[in-house]
Amino acid sequence: MLNRQLKILLYSSNIWYLGEGMFAPLFAVFAKKVGGDILEISGVWAAYLIASGTFTVFVGKIADKVISKEKLMTIGYALNAIFTFAYLLVSSQSELLVVQIGVGVASALSTPTWNALYAKYERYENHGRKKKSGCVWALADGQSEIVTGIGVLLGGLIVSSFSFNSLFIVMGIVQTIATVYVAQILYERSPKTRLSNYPDPSEMEVRPLLTSTRKSADDANKL
Repeated sequence: MLNRQLKILLYSSNIWYLGEGMFAPLFAVFAKKVGGDILEISGVWAAYLIASGTFTVFVGKIADKVISKEKLMTIGYALNAIFTFAYLLVSSQSELLVVQIGVGVASALSTPTWNALYAKYERYENHGRKKKSGCVWALADGQSEIVTGIGVLLGGLIVSSFSFNSLFIVMGIVQTIATVYVAQILYERSPKTRLSNYPDPSEMEVRPLLTSTRKSADDANKL
């Protein structure tokens, strides 16, 4: 059974991927709709990736030094919801570029911090051992793929039946729900005591070496 922190991370991530999946395969269609050609669409997508990659490195440097991973992740979720609603205002390639950069920054704030926190609480769940590590990570990867697939179908259904504006409203609401849900982790205490009774594997390997070294030193002194 997963601890509460892992459940918060896992379920909020699933909600996030549901919202993201709705738009991912339709991005090029929307970009063309607002007047973009192949080169412009490529440039906008490249800007998203560059912004995400650049800020990911920055977030890695400030995480826990300036602001906690939990807060950075929650801010990222909130920004993602805001910029999802911002798609409603896009009417040109330049406006789409700004929104995509914003989404890239949101992704940089939330993705690496989510991974770090999931790894942290997974270690607590397994008492510092790797017995169930594969299963816990498989849940995260498998569920994200399934939920994204569902999102793709829903997104196509919404756009074909209504409009892109309807899609962005639904996506924004979904991302807002994800933000509210993940914010719960700000008030959760790390279950550190669960690890206190279990020695770290690296320490278990070092102790015999230290004992052997001390014994050799004692034998030398006796001689």
